[in-house]
Amino acid sequence: MAPTPILLFLHGVGTGDPDDTWQGALEPTLARVGYPDLSKIRVIAPKYPNGLRGVDDKEPVPKLTVKSLRGEDAKKHRRAFERRQAAMEARLGRDERGEGWPAVGHAAPFVIKHIEQATNYITKPEIRAWVLDRIIKRLPASGHLVIVGHSLGSVIAADLLRRLPTGLKVDGLVTIGSPLGHGTLLVEPLRKVLSEPPANLAWWVNFRSTADPVPTGRGVSTVFPWVLDQRIPAPNPTTAHDASTYLGNEAVAKTIGLGLFGSQSKELVLVGKGLDVPLEPAETLLLLALRYAHLEAGQLEAGDKGERYADALRCVQADAVEKVMDWRASVGMPVPSAIAKLAVDISDPTSGTPAPWLPGDLSEADAVVPLLAVANANVIQPFEIEVSREKRRKAMELLAFDMELGTRYGADVVESLEEARKVLKPTNWMKWAVLGLGGVAIFAATGGLALAAAPGVAGAAALTSALAAFGPGGMIGGLLTAGTLVSAGGGGIAIGLAAPGTTVETAEAWVASQLAATLLRARRGLPRDDQAWNTLLDARIEVTRQMRRLAAISDESAPTVKALERKLEAIERALDHLHDLGLRPTEAEVPTLTEETSE
Repeated sequence: MAPTPILLFLHGVGTGDPDDTWQGALEPTLARVGYPDLSKIRVIAPKYPNGLRGVDDKEPVPKLTVKSLRGEDAKKHRRAFERRQAAMEARLGRDERGEGWPAVGHAAPFVIKHIEQATNYITKPEIRAWVLDRIIKRLPASGHLVIVGHSLGSVIAADLLRRLPTGLKVDGLVTIGSPLGHGTLLVEPLRKVLSEPPANLAWWVNFRSTADPVPTGRGVSTVFPWVLDQRIPAPNPTTAHDASTYLGNEAVAKTIGLGLFGSQSKELVLVGKGLDVPLEPAETLLLLALRYAHLEAGQLEAGDKGERYADALRCVQADAVEKVMDWRASVGMPVPSAIAKLAVDISDPTSGTPAPWLPGDLSEADAVVPLLAVANANVIQPFEIEVSREKRRKAMELLAFDMELGTRYGADVVESLEEARKVLKPTNWMKWAVLGLGGVAIFAATGGLALAAAPGVAGAAALTSALAAFGPGGMIGGLLTAGTLVSAGGGGIAIGLAAPGTTVETAEAWVASQLAATLLRARRGLPRDDQAWNTLLDARIEVTRQMRRLAAISDESAPTVKALERKLEAIERALDHLHDLGLRPTEAEVPTLTEETSE
């Protein structure tokens, strides 16, 4: 039989709520959100109003019983804590900003009273010792505990966390109307003790009303950055700070109920078998990227990096799948089963991250653009975790194998990129991941002209169309931009590369993608795409003209001119390499500067 959950309620200033009106406010709200009442819960609500005014006892403050974690244990606990916090945020949704209370100044005496008592508690050891000792004596030695701290009770709760009996596990801490974020409250003693989430705490959610003057609009995360702050509306400022007002809010009750009873509702579970409908090119690219990320994760040894990568992948996959589903819904299209099966219940920190299965219908020619985009992008964006060359290569080989193209194809993808890198000699391999983000700069510099897909490239036009829906930012947008830029050509790209807003790293990344795509097609014996050569020539002309125009007037050491020189060097290196390999169009030559700029 499961142990009886314990609810510890810590009151604020005043009389200590001798009639426990807080419980009368909470129970009907629990019922409204689908939870039982507190009849089977062990409720502990100590009263300590007299001690807050001063005590004669000189007992020491109870010692810390929960030790600070160190090293790998600390990292593991912090990651697990963040997963649980993220799950709570997913369950609660975005906080309700509501309307604030413009007349907070009129409540100054009310606020001062609360802050003074909180300050007395923190700064006077005899009061702290008396209150903490009175609470701890009411608690059992072991069990599962949910703490609700109102106003000053939230300060006491924070102080209590690491002084609890070692057998007690705090399944959740809910603070309401907390003054911990008030700028005048001395919180350094607590901040020092709680610099990291304590080992006995599962999660901490703080609720503050938009009309409550005590929190002054500041959350507890201003003191403890790892706390989840939620704002809730309270239209009546005269009762906004009352515990009964907070406990009458459904979001607060849902959070307390979750800690006491667990999730009793299925509405938060992402369910959907989906239909066997065709995938859009953008969705195929996403499946490839997620599959590659899962394969890359499988190459990492158990330990810190592997766990961090798994957490990043979980967050990225949950967000990406949700965005695709929203996009499908917005255009009235059913969700393919291949996408629906990847949904992650981010509200459940123990749920898994399903790995995608890939359709084996991409030909070698069609796979050039998406595989280069995946290999050349950060597939766990916005997270950044470096993976060794060997592990990236192995993951790409396995991805090509899963696509029924063979591991050699995956090796050719990596080797083509590496050959392009050696030819261009960029300053940093990791900077090549700016391709997707750099595409945003080109997009802005040309008003989208640069993202006109080259003719004859499979799926490129569809990627460009999807980019308009998802935008150039984020994981999906970065992949789409990378894929589109691998296949994009013409004057738009040339203009974008010459623009001052396009960095040297972006230019190098784009040139590298064009060079790598040409090399990959040659390695695989695929038909040559002359568009890459022609676009490089166009870019060479535009960059040269821009450089000569600026150099004629600017200082010799002008950074903009130097950047254009580096862009031109990358373009020339790529053209020379293709020329030397015989991969230029028939009869085409690398023009001289005089030829290309002659009228």
